[in-house]
Amino acid sequence: MLAYLLRRLGLAAITVVAITLVTFTILQLPPGDFVDAYAAQAALSGTAISAAEADALRLAYGLNQPLYVQYFKWLGMVATGNFGRSFEYGRPVTEVIGDRLWLTVLLSLGSIVVTWGLALPIGIYSAVRQYSIGDYVFTLLGFIGLAVPNFLLALIVMYFGLRWFNLSVGGLFSADQQLAPWSWEKVYDLICHLPVPMLILSLAGTAQLVRIMRANLLDELRRPYVMTARARGLPERKVIFRYPVRAALNPFASTIGYLLPFTVSGSVIISVVLSLPTVGPVLLRSLLSQDMLLASTIILMLGVLTVIGTLLSDLLLMWIDPRIRLGQLK
Repeated sequence: MLAYLLRRLGLAAITVVAITLVTFTILQLPPGDFVDAYAAQAALSGTAISAAEADALRLAYGLNQPLYVQYFKWLGMVATGNFGRSFEYGRPVTEVIGDRLWLTVLLSLGSIVVTWGLALPIGIYSAVRQYSIGDYVFTLLGFIGLAVPNFLLALIVMYFGLRWFNLSVGGLFSADQQLAPWSWEKVYDLICHLPVPMLILSLAGTAQLVRIMRANLLDELRRPYVMTARARGLPERKVIFRYPVRAALNPFASTIGYLLPFTVSGSVIISVVLSLPTVGPVLLRSLLSQDMLLASTIILMLGVLTVIGTLLSDLLLMWIDPRIRLGQLK
């Protein structure tokens, strides 16, 4: 068990280093750099910058150095917890995404809890009550959840919320609490605003996991050991939850690897639509302006979330399935 965990941690560290290289390379693929994007924006506003000013900006930001020098310089900064200074905002990256980062984590974790809390019981019910009215209803809702984009659902919720209840469901804070210092009143206001974006973010993931859980459990319920358990007179609840549900959870648990980063990256458009103070709008703006240090930090965070999610998924699978534990002990 310990050797397996150490091996997984070592592979995770190597993967993170590879993610930094891929992230830096991808962000260098678009033509031009931040200074070019800044010059184009300045030209649109009627305040064009000269070539000398552009060269001075590249020298100040280190953009005139070779790419491998820029990469190793950035990698060394990341290793020390220094993510550099945002070109566009003129502030350290940690300050730009400071409050937005933990709000994103809070919203993402809440969405995952809602996703699992809804998908697990619904998937079990749909498999046990196959072809019942409830199964058909949940199947229809699942297909709708898979077909309707989350940003469109956000627009629908905003429209009906304003039309029927005269309420604005955008943002995570009320107008009088957005710039207010943190207090219990502001925390309560945040809690009141969390359910709507959490539900919207979790809808597509819930619909997908319901289908996965239903299909896996139906396969397990047709296995000979289930028929044998029923023939021996075991209670139906024990027959279902003792082994088939645990076996069906394997593919269900393996989704954590992509569910963590998906709730962050998938919320970019939703954050823009709902005016959420998360890292999504900042990521979009940094990509448009080619703010490399800011964009690379957020993309690196998504990659690290994928690695963490995969590690948690492996550990959870070991706990769920004894066959995996026994296989690792040999």
